[in-house]
Amino acid sequence: ELMIVVAIVGILAAIAIPAYRDYIVRSKVSECAATLGACKTSVTEFHQAKNRMPNSLDSAGCSAATSQYCNGISTVAAGVITGVVSSRAGVSADCNLVLTPQTVTANNITDITGWAGSTTCENKYVPAQFR
Repeated sequence: ELMIVVAIVGILAAIAIPAYRDYIVRSKVSECAATLGACKTSVTEFHQAKNRMPNSLDSAGCSAATSQYCNGISTVAAGVITGVVSSRAGVSADCNLVLTPQTVTANNITDITGWAGSTTCENKYVPAQFR
């Protein structure tokens, strides 16, 4: 009976440890996604106030601050926000998270209706919005 218990614990550990590692990397990548979320709010406010997209981090009001796992926001061009995930987060190499505004124009007024995410990171590490 003891051998069966040891075998079951070994099997569970063999499955759980790799899944736990992926979970840790995913949480570190999510830190960058949260940084982009703050900038997304700034870009939306800029667009609503001026009816055009910002062309730089400064005009959008986004912070270029870095953290341990996020090399910060690299660009905001025409409303497209690009953040760089550091390889220190556990991804194989530095990769990008990109948020692109989805717009609709009616009566010469453009509205942001949503945001589409894309990435150059491995899909298993990014939040669902970027897959």
